[in-house]
Amino acid sequence: MTTGPRDVAQIRLDNAMILFDEFVHATIKYPDAATLRGLEGRFAERLQIQPSYWSQIKGRSRQIGERLARQFEQLCRKPVGWMDQPHGTPSAATLPAAVDDSQRNVPQDDDERFIVGLVLTYYRRHPQRARARLLDLLGEVLTPTPSAPTKSGVPKPPEDDGRELWSKTQAAVKPLKPKR
Repeated sequence: MTTGPRDVAQIRLDNAMILFDEFVHATIKYPDAATLRGLEGRFAERLQIQPSYWSQIKGRSRQIGERLARQFEQLCRKPVGWMDQPHGTPSAATLPAAVDDSQRNVPQDDDERFIVGLVLTYYRRHPQRARARLLDLLGEVLTPTPSAPTKSGVPKPPEDDGRELWSKTQAAVKPLKPKR
């Protein structure tokens, strides 16, 4: 069975993302969003392409052609043809526990990347409004609603009301620097 050009393009993109994951895990112990932004440029350097070109590949506006696929394989020490074969995604079982915990804050699939992209676009255009609206929204989601009274008339305490998470989230948000 042969795969069409669209299938090969998707396989190569998936494998490029696997190569990036391997690069991240080999480079840093605890990846976070800020560190990942810097690593994407370093990964592009390793592949001998411009960071903007890597961004276009990830954003699916560019495809990985035959020559570029062989270049990726050579520079990442993979056998010839590796980019054209499906390899799945790195499983949680093969990743160290510390890295697995840190991956909670990194988008895991296309839907999550889309949502994060939307939020970032909104924030970059209207930072103060976006911050206020997002904190309000998170407050609504994380602040529990009062529970109904039980037969004894005393409200049943919530098992996990999210207040601790909400206070940690508020404490971790730093004020925006004023524009000059």
